[in-house]
Amino acid sequence: MSKPFLSIERLTQKFPDGQGGTLTVFENATFGIEKGEFVCILGHSGCGKSTIMNILAGLAEPTSGVVKMDGYEVSGPSLDRGVVFQNYSLLPWLSALKNVTFGVKAREPGWSKAKVEEHARQYLAMVGLEGDVVYRKPSQLSGGMRQRVSIARAFANHPKLLLLDEPFGALDALTRGTIQDELLKIWSGTGQTVFMITHDIDEAILLADRILLMTNGPFARVAESVEITIPRPRSRTEIVEHPNYYAIRNHLVQFLGQRSKELAGQKSDSTELRPDTVRIDHTDAEAVENPETSPRLRAVNE
Repeated sequence: MSKPFLSIERLTQKFPDGQGGTLTVFENATFGIEKGEFVCILGHSGCGKSTIMNILAGLAEPTSGVVKMDGYEVSGPSLDRGVVFQNYSLLPWLSALKNVTFGVKAREPGWSKAKVEEHARQYLAMVGLEGDVVYRKPSQLSGGMRQRVSIARAFANHPKLLLLDEPFGALDALTRGTIQDELLKIWSGTGQTVFMITHDIDEAILLADRILLMTNGPFARVAESVEITIPRPRSRTEIVEHPNYYAIRNHLVQFLGQRSKELAGQKSDSTELRPDTVRIDHTDAEAVENPETSPRLRAVNE
């Protein structure tokens, strides 16, 4: 069996517990991501999602285990891995345009100044930033605009892997929805591999090909890999009418609300490290031909 594009193998992270011992945050995290996949990870605070993200970005070292991308072990930061943080992380003394060109120049040192700027403007336009606004500094931009610049900067560098750490967490609902749509448009056009942390179940269903579910810590683990059996392209106004939507959502809510706690603190079975694959699909022939007679699924928290 061929290895996936991104391979996380037996990743374990331990920290001092302040009492002379160690705290195992997560243990033997093992999963793969195929090239071009959009994968989200869900789990309660403290299960180690951001730590996994930092390890993938090369910003932290695991206690044990290995991360391989495109056949090579990940070690330290790299232009092949772009990161979008929740707090924007823009250079405050540079304009929106120069925040993007800064990375492009490092990625493509042989390009002319004009080509670098044209490339940066192209990606800023993809996230809805054009005209005089590209000359503003981050302090002169709204939160939504700053995050658009962060996304444009990350995609413009053409990383092999794009890491999104709750990129929309600080935005209002309307801005969040708009930027989600723009993110999907850019991703569908570039085919880049995306790994994203989110706490929003509906956001994960809208964006992801698969959703990884983590149990609560300590000894957290990636327990399930849920396939999103809703065809693309997707829109938030249409996916709720798909027969698989509420079935998938109910499964995610139940796991996060109940099973993640039940499985908390249980050490993983060393003989089976990969998450269980969950596929929910109610688009059978009878349901498609007779939608009026098919049971209408509702969210469990309605």
